[in-house]
Amino acid sequence: MSTLRGYHAMVLHAHLPYVRHPEYDYFLEEHWLYEAITETYVPLLVMYENLVNDGIDFRMTMTMTPSLLAMLADPLLQSRYLVYIGRLVELAEKEVFRNQGDPHFEPLARYYEQRFKATVELFRDTYKCNLVNGFKRFQDLGHLEIVTCTATHGFLPLFQIYPEAVQAQVQVAAQSYKSHFGRGPRGIWLAECGYYPGADRFVKQAGIDFFFTDTHGVVNSTPRSRYGAYAPIFCPDSGMAVFCRDRESSEQVWSSEQGYPGDYFYREYYRDIGYDLDFEYIKDYVQPDGTRKNTGIKYYRVTGKTDKKQPYNVAKARERADMHASHFVGCRAEQITKLADLFEGKRPLVLSPYDAELYGHWWFEGPEFLNRVIRKAFYNQTVYKMTTPYEYLLENPTQQIAQPSASSWGANGYNSFWLNPTNDKIYRHLHKATERMIELAYRFVAPHAVQKRALNQAARELLLAQSSDWPFIMKTGTMVEYAIKRVKTHLHRFNELYQMIYAETIDETWLTKVEYLDNIFPEVDYSVYRLQTY
Repeated sequence: MSTLRGYHAMVLHAHLPYVRHPEYDYFLEEHWLYEAITETYVPLLVMYENLVNDGIDFRMTMTMTPSLLAMLADPLLQSRYLVYIGRLVELAEKEVFRNQGDPHFEPLARYYEQRFKATVELFRDTYKCNLVNGFKRFQDLGHLEIVTCTATHGFLPLFQIYPEAVQAQVQVAAQSYKSHFGRGPRGIWLAECGYYPGADRFVKQAGIDFFFTDTHGVVNSTPRSRYGAYAPIFCPDSGMAVFCRDRESSEQVWSSEQGYPGDYFYREYYRDIGYDLDFEYIKDYVQPDGTRKNTGIKYYRVTGKTDKKQPYNVAKARERADMHASHFVGCRAEQITKLADLFEGKRPLVLSPYDAELYGHWWFEGPEFLNRVIRKAFYNQTVYKMTTPYEYLLENPTQQIAQPSASSWGANGYNSFWLNPTNDKIYRHLHKATERMIELAYRFVAPHAVQKRALNQAARELLLAQSSDWPFIMKTGTMVEYAIKRVKTHLHRFNELYQMIYAETIDETWLTKVEYLDNIFPEVDYSVYRLQTY
């Protein structure tokens, strides 16, 4: 007789805003991608490979957003990453020489040197510079379920008055996914878990089976969810399956007070040799204008709330990751057992979503923690099994029908993080451009070749302007100038295209330049801004 009491699904939301600046030889914000490749995406691929080699039949879910996929598959960014990681290898080799004889720092320098060289080999030789192929391999093997996200991480609730715009964000996402993975997506992460009643019909229209909300999206459903956050619900009109976040398992990682990443033996993110070392030594590895930045080589551990940080110890940190993984798996088994007892025959699902970049980039030991969680769940317990939302639906096809409530994650849970005095000024301009794009789509039904290029580019510019990353950055107060510039730039290009199309004065030279600068979604068709019926 089976002892299975329930399920656990871990979801890693891998996303970065589309940052690609071929007009510059060096652009700091592109390093967001390079750091994530080095510290998160490559370590995850290594983890998956080792699990497969060890015969572990694991399940993991990842969002890979269309903007991230576009960057990972872009030849320019791939070539620039090789330069970036090559410089890191060079710096690590210098660090080995500089730290010779130091019992703490020489082993760490050698660790970084080996790690960076292995990253180069995997990126360049194993995956031929395109990590999308690596993640696709594990999806094809049945271990990884990759879901999509709104096209440019557009936050749907703030565009709900324009159903064509919501349709475009979802349809372009599905189309992009298919171009990378050879089939349509089964699930979608609505950016920032932003849901409003009615958005599900556009998800259904795109051939997608499920989406996610924050906890209250399901818990506050109408009628109230019988099983709370521990089973999906089906939307009454579209039949879409809706999964939501489990707060308990999220807090164990996310909590600034009690979360695992704050352990004193884990690597300290905020101490980097880019800031610590003499400028004359480090100047060739920071920004060209001499401004210091993180290099990725960090020698200290969290230690505590003190400026006197202690040296980082890789082996000790791995021991803590193993201990925390045991604790996490034990907590899930206990949690699922209690829920199963309450639910009388219903096997609960605990769904734990996190930003993927937490694992490796912000929390250096995060991939090792995940590795040990998966192995311990596989070998050390029989209470639950790890699953994906799609696999769960196949095994549990009957669920309650209920209308999800409006939802976002972030402070307060109802959109305020993306609409507030720090960023509200952008929306009247975004809405006007949206109205104009819809107007273009209905007005130009049979454009000539150059017109169609301009119309498609207008769609790209609007999608890029709609990214939720820009109001997010404005709210957090970091890199605000860049976020404002991006919104202004895309809206300016959109409005130029709008005027040219109507005046029939399209400057092909300028259009070609803009197509090169903002080359996301080569397969986009502006007609996606005409409302479809289903």
